[in-house]
Amino acid sequence: MITGAEAIVRCLENEGVEIIFGYPGATIAPLYDKLSKSNIRHILVRHEQHAGHEASGYARIKKKPGVCMTTSGPGATNLITALATAYMDSVPLVAITGQVSSELLGRDVFQEADITGAAEPFTKYSYLVKNAEDLPRIIKEAFHIASTGRPGPVLIDIPVNVQQQRFDFAFAGEVNLRGYKPTIKGHTGQIKRVCKAINNAERPVICVGGGIFAADGQGELQRFAEMLNIPVVSTMMGIGAVPTQHSLNMGMLGMHGKSIANQAITDSDLLIIVGARVSDRAVLLPANVGKNTKIVHIDIDPTEIGKNLSTLIPVVGDAKEILIQIMEAEPDRKSEDWTDLLKAKKDKLELDYAPRRSGINPKAFVNLLSKSLPDDHIYCADVGQNQIWSAANCEVRTGRFLTSGGMGTMGYSLPAAIGAKIADPEKTVVAVCGDGSFQMHMMELATICQHGVDVKIVVMKNNKLGLVKEIQKKSYKNNECAVDLTGSPDLVSIARAYGIPGQRIDSMDSADGAIAEMLSCKCAYLLECVVDENESSI
Repeated sequence: MITGAEAIVRCLENEGVEIIFGYPGATIAPLYDKLSKSNIRHILVRHEQHAGHEASGYARIKKKPGVCMTTSGPGATNLITALATAYMDSVPLVAITGQVSSELLGRDVFQEADITGAAEPFTKYSYLVKNAEDLPRIIKEAFHIASTGRPGPVLIDIPVNVQQQRFDFAFAGEVNLRGYKPTIKGHTGQIKRVCKAINNAERPVICVGGGIFAADGQGELQRFAEMLNIPVVSTMMGIGAVPTQHSLNMGMLGMHGKSIANQAITDSDLLIIVGARVSDRAVLLPANVGKNTKIVHIDIDPTEIGKNLSTLIPVVGDAKEILIQIMEAEPDRKSEDWTDLLKAKKDKLELDYAPRRSGINPKAFVNLLSKSLPDDHIYCADVGQNQIWSAANCEVRTGRFLTSGGMGTMGYSLPAAIGAKIADPEKTVVAVCGDGSFQMHMMELATICQHGVDVKIVVMKNNKLGLVKEIQKKSYKNNECAVDLTGSPDLVSIARAYGIPGQRIDSMDSADGAIAEMLSCKCAYLLECVVDENESSI
């Protein structure tokens, strides 16, 4: 007989868990005691929210569920934002929280919080464990649910007495959940309809979202686009699904996207949406899609198809498998003048990379930075103006572009970058953020130092909450309110206090040398880039 805590550790090891991101407390102490005797590496974060974000960055690069762990009460509630972020962006997580003893539930005792109830809108599924004998089954189910179908976070809340309970342990058998059978293959009839629509289309466009990464179908997407010579646009979460410099890639669409990408879907007669939610920042508004445009929507989550945009041909299933099915059916696209026209327009695009009177040009800097990175680099963008500058100007070749798309969570980039670097230590990982978002996660510099994580950090500093300032300028008669970051510390000195080298630049003349020094450094590095407070995101 073993305790529930020891059973949890054995089950996690059986699922291939190598890393857990967490922060301990009294109600999770039995599990930490057993975890310390296992081969699983624990990464101590400095805030529970960042445990979820680091597990998210890890999951997106490792292509398997990330695991995070906190104690009950505030430890668990601090995790909710990270769960919501992962839920909106379909990232597989398994979150384990400690809970007060079962007999005390509902009495409002010290550090009790109904975390399964509080997090219900932001999790794919959740468990409150009542009996240690259920742990092997629950943990196996949690990993299965998190990583299959549309990925997402699963929460397991475990009372402290359940962790201490002894029982006869045995691993669970195969998962068989009634009512949960995600569709993988596309319906044959729908595949034929898609092929017919492609054959008849004169101005087709592919719109790709983050679902293509969940399906690991980037290669199939590129072959599909090349085989039929169809232009590709992407949502923010789909950036890099096809290399950004590929001749068929017209860039990101939506409210912060490129004009050619938005014009492409407006003028198209066939829009093939692959693994995208069709949100308000992309193609939600009917005015953004031509009146005569036929919509094909490919998604593993049937509830997303037709939710925000009328769909002529819905295809439910795994994006990678469906693209393979379509290619095997050998559609025959006849007209290619449309693609040549868009390519020509793309070649004539003029980007605003001119020098600035004050500070660096952030768009030019992002482009220069990404060109200086290895082809397989991982670029983690935060939220705010820096995200828009990054999405529009970063070159992604064979690497990944990570950001918080659906929830738009400030403070995501650095913890996600830490998780990504731990997932693949050989990759160059850069976190790009603003001075507002940096101050939401700068405590994670201690995590970087404690665990020797070689992450490069770029802070775009304009002493303002820049994107909110822009909104106030455009919509509220330039009435700036609560966007001044006066009182912020010297960020380079903060980094040096943690033993992390860094420097500050305020002109593009210094950019080449600063980037080269940062990338040649064998440890973490912070580069502060001074940006004029009136710099626009577009």
